[in-house]
Amino acid sequence: MAAVMETDLKEYPRISRGKVRDIYEIDADTLLIVTTDRISAFDVVMPDPIEDKGKVLNQITLFWMDMMGDLMPNHIIATDVNDFPEPLRAHADALRGRSLLARRAKPLPVECIVRGFITGSGWKDYQKTGQVCGHALPAGLRESEMLETPLFTPSTKAELGDHDENITLEQAAALIGEEMMRKVEGLAIAIYARARDYARQRGIIIADTKFEFGMVGDQLILIDEVLTPDSSRFWPVEGYEPGRSQPSFDKQYFRDWLEETGFNKQPPAPRVPADIAARTRAKYMEAYALLTGRTLEI
Repeated sequence: MAAVMETDLKEYPRISRGKVRDIYEIDADTLLIVTTDRISAFDVVMPDPIEDKGKVLNQITLFWMDMMGDLMPNHIIATDVNDFPEPLRAHADALRGRSLLARRAKPLPVECIVRGFITGSGWKDYQKTGQVCGHALPAGLRESEMLETPLFTPSTKAELGDHDENITLEQAAALIGEEMMRKVEGLAIAIYARARDYARQRGIIIADTKFEFGMVGDQLILIDEVLTPDSSRFWPVEGYEPGRSQPSFDKQYFRDWLEETGFNKQPPAPRVPADIAARTRAKYMEAYALLTGRTLEI
């Protein structure tokens, strides 16, 4: 099956085309979420896909949602194309492995970020202030060092093309309420901690990650993607050493390539050379195999 850059399903209205996902309305309570092979970096969608990337992201999300089912419910209704509405069967080849039917939820207006290691923007903030998103940390931490306790560091949700902004817990509470903020903080840290411990045994360090939660009536559920190479920093356990940046299984490799090209982080993005696309695909596939112990069915 060739790469899927975008979908155009006439049978149902498309209500969203994000950086990676196309979302269709099946009915008032049900969505079809299709994870394409688009890749974005610095909030810019690239003109070329990474083949099978969408399948990797979708299958990793399903893997984690199943593992976390006892911690909280999620939005999944069906994952097998054979269980989708009959009008979608004609698109089975394009949808298989990269789509799911989901309960329609009202997303909370905050991104729920958990940091288990000090890296990225958190490391930069710490060097300047000794804090990360309002959390005071001990002196003398090294880059990429594991934190004694994972930090919940929410951010705003930006429109497509804009950047999320880190906010304090107080600002998050003002947006969703103190009780809800504390609830999602506890759930996000619990999910992250379980995944971190599991992944480390499989050869991957999950340095940080981003979750999304939504409401279906009065019920809080886990939605969107979960603990994927796009929403997380994945480092190999082998060779891990605090005090420097780490190699990664996530799309940091792709971002680094873009930086080397002199990309100004504004559209239009450069074309993706075949060798860069192939190496990026290999990193996604390796992450899937390590985490799940399975080979992705293409």
